[in-house]
Amino acid sequence: MTAPRRTGAGLFAPGRVTAPLGTWLKITAGEPVEIMAYAGFDFVVIDLEHAPLDLAIAYRLINSAAALGVVPLVRVPDKTASTIQKILDAGAMGILVPHVDTVEQAAAVGAACRFPPHGIRGAGGTSRAGAWGLRPNAEYLATGNDDVLCIPQLESAEAIKAAPEMLALDAVDAVFVGAADLSMSMGTTPASPEVLESIASALDAAHAAGKRCGLAFGGVPERAAQAVRDGCDFVLLSNDTSMLAEAARGLVAAFREAEGRP
Repeated sequence: MTAPRRTGAGLFAPGRVTAPLGTWLKITAGEPVEIMAYAGFDFVVIDLEHAPLDLAIAYRLINSAAALGVVPLVRVPDKTASTIQKILDAGAMGILVPHVDTVEQAAAVGAACRFPPHGIRGAGGTSRAGAWGLRPNAEYLATGNDDVLCIPQLESAEAIKAAPEMLALDAVDAVFVGAADLSMSMGTTPASPEVLESIASALDAAHAAGKRCGLAFGGVPERAAQAVRDGCDFVLLSNDTSMLAEAARGLVAAFREAEGRP
């Protein structure tokens, strides 16, 4: 694989020894991002698609993650340029965009991430991304065009088919295969041969383009590690709410067992 043009604050930097490991953030408080940072995650994805998070909360979580040395990515709730603009102005180092099914959609979200002449992103140098106007404008523009990651999510058979064309776009840096939605769109399960073949196809397309492909694996690190050995470039494990739920249930079960009662 050739070295990627954009690294997302080093997340995709050449020469990494381990695959980038991330998790989803869904809780509206600030403590989970701190915990994930101290636990050793490389990046977090602040989930505005499936969680009750708004822009103001995402804004604070982005700042906390960056301050703690964790790369802040955001899964945006829609494909609109205005939403992407606000998230990137808030300082996110990249976005995941759900349900990108066509090369035209990928081109549109890619353009929303880049400043002219490479895209349509508006200049907001007095935002956090521009250090409140204290960052040299040329540096602010260069970061937006040369380091912020644009990652479409492939969640349908149509998207898998279009992946090679999407990955040929300069503005697209990687793809993420949403196996759950992909399997539902295909009328099957995430472990079915059809879905596994689709994932392999996406990986091949990404690597042929010199780019990255990522997957999520719930709370099963062994599966994630095997996927990395099989060529997956970045992985997500679990999320803050599931970690809390599983730890709570395990603690209660351990106490009941130790107590000797059902």
